Amino acid sequence: MLQFPPWKLGLIFLVLVWGVILALPNVVNMSGAPGWMPKKGVNLGLDLQGGVYLMMEIQADEVVANRLDVLSRDVSSTLTTPQSDRIFNLPEVKGTQLVVRLTRPDADGNFRTGDALKRLEKLNGPVGGVIGGAQMYDMRISGKDTITITVPQAAEESLLKDALSKTMTIVRRRIDPEGVSEISITPQGNSRIILEAPGEPDPQRIKDLLNRDGRMTFNLVDASPAAVQAAQAGAVKPGYRLLTGDETGPLLVKNIPEIVGSDIANAAQGFDEQNRPQITFRLNGNGARKFYETTSKNTGKRFAIVLDDHVMSAPNINEPIPGGNVRITGNFTQQEAIDLAAIIEAGEMPAKLQFLDQRTVSPTLGQDSINAGYTAALIGLAAVAVFMMLIYGTLGFFAVLSLSCNIVLIFAGLSGVGATLTLPGIAGIILTIGMAVDANVLVFERIREEQGEGRSPWTATQAGYERALSTIMDANITTLIAASILYLLGSGPVKGFAVTLSIGIVTSVFTAYVVTRMITVGYMKLMKPKRFGI
Repeated sequence: MLQFPPWKLGLIFLVLVWGVILALPNVVNMSGAPGWMPKKGVNLGLDLQGGVYLMMEIQADEVVANRLDVLSRDVSSTLTTPQSDRIFNLPEVKGTQLVVRLTRPDADGNFRTGDALKRLEKLNGPVGGVIGGAQMYDMRISGKDTITITVPQAAEESLLKDALSKTMTIVRRRIDPEGVSEISITPQGNSRIILEAPGEPDPQRIKDLLNRDGRMTFNLVDASPAAVQAAQAGAVKPGYRLLTGDETGPLLVKNIPEIVGSDIANAAQGFDEQNRPQITFRLNGNGARKFYETTSKNTGKRFAIVLDDHVMSAPNINEPIPGGNVRITGNFTQQEAIDLAAIIEAGEMPAKLQFLDQRTVSPTLGQDSINAGYTAALIGLAAVAVFMMLIYGTLGFFAVLSLSCNIVLIFAGLSGVGATLTLPGIAGIILTIGMAVDANVLVFERIREEQGEGRSPWTATQAGYERALSTIMDANITTLIAASILYLLGSGPVKGFAVTLSIGIVTSVFTAYVVTRMITVGYMKLMKPKRFGI
């Protein structure tokens, strides 16, 4: 118990030195340090660094409507192939229903709704892809020429859960496309999301980024002046819609797109030949193939690149375009081009976000919290140090030394795992300062009892550490279990507190039971005391 062979001493010193190296960026600028040394300290949370807090919600009805809108494209495709057996149809989303109206009867006046329903059933898969489970859609004949498609309750819940997960991913990609910011995105309930963006000075920019649906499509254009004029007068050609763009004016755009956002592999901001900001993106294999086929069959026509029902660009198709590389030019600022590229690459939102709550924390308030936490930690450390040295003398001083090592290791652990320090996290550190000497108190009281029975310092120390071990482990394991439950069930600041407390428990056991014991053994070998003054 009191033996420290060279390998064990080396391992303890290695842990302490590595802890100092990891914690160093929190107090010293490490930008000029060697490449192998860490450069970044603990991430500061929203309440310490300042920034933006947003609570958002997605609506179940809109998720269902958007899913049915996507299905309508497949419905049109399914009912118009093969060419020799075409069933003319007009699908339309009405609320949370997709109404498919067959438009041309056969020679006998039959609209062939039964045949159409059989084809559509092939599009109806099980919820969550589980074979034998409930169907995603409820498809029924509701009239001699009409089929109605709805989403059952079980499928709606599955869609909402999937939409919430997808929305969180898209929000992260839009706000932090490089993956280097310390943003926090957490779900709340079945339909709400909480976003915390520390250090973000402009909440409106974030809302603008998230307000866009991000639906990118490539649509063919009817460039006939007569058709455009008729559409402006209110007589829109069936299967088309009238859209506008900043540089294109009004355009009659085909409803069913040739290319959709899921066909885009990646997007980025670049510069054109005149060094003006532009957006470049590359289509995936399927998208590149469809784009080549579309440009091959429609040479001489125009096609529109549409983002959220706004025409970004409408070039002429001069020749077939292979490769799948596309660019959008326009009167963008560089920041606008960067934001639009992030929106395009992140993909289309499953539903529009509703902003329920918005808060802005100033950096000044955050710095005040840091200063207050720093002061509280110093006061707590000083009070514990005075108490330990008054009650336990030399051993109390050793406990204070190990407590200092404990604080360094806590910050090293937070820096090493990339944790975010919040105000409750500071409270966790201060709590750990008070708790960290518990193990020392248990050991020292055992040593006091053993000395009271006439045993030597070596024997008393040996017995003290042996008998206190089980109590120390039981107390800290139960606290660690409580911290784990807080982490699993909590969110945001509660998780930050749990992480800090968990790291503090591990480091305090190491410093109190190992480091203090090592210092004590070294002192006894060097000074050979007859008795501890406790």
